[in-house]
Amino acid sequence: MEQEQQLREQLVKMMRGGIAFRPREELLEGITLADAGKKVESLPYTIWQLLDHLRFAQHDILDFCRNPDYQEPTWPDDYWPKETAPKNKESLQHTINALAHDLDEMVKLVQDKSNDLFAPIPQGNGQTLLREAILVAEHNAYHLGEVVVLRRLINSF
Repeated sequence: MEQEQQLREQLVKMMRGGIAFRPREELLEGITLADAGKKVESLPYTIWQLLDHLRFAQHDILDFCRNPDYQEPTWPDDYWPKETAPKNKESLQHTINALAHDLDEMVKLVQDKSNDLFAPIPQGNGQTLLREAILVAEHNAYHLGEVVVLRRLINSF
């Protein structure tokens, strides 16, 4: 049981960041509406598109983990926003807040000892909560790294 608790704690640390890189809150701090929509030559996405993709994908993983009636969105069309910039400051803040909220919800699933980390998720085809938590951590780390690079390229970090 001690090992399982250690595993749960490490999963939470991975999802929240701050071990190998700074936490999400720090990486996203100070992103302006103008910066979110700036295009960088030779890159196919803006900070906004990365953030909204992260929001959608993380919510999709959370929904998959807890919704017995889960319906898989269409890849890649549903996962990537077409708009290069948020409509307004409220849209940007909503996305950043949704990232935090859904990550908190995923953390709760992992911390809840009544959820078996190794049991297949009924609406899946072999995926487990352990796998989905690692997926959230890995996916978020990958795209947050891209956000940091974009912020550096547009001189906002």
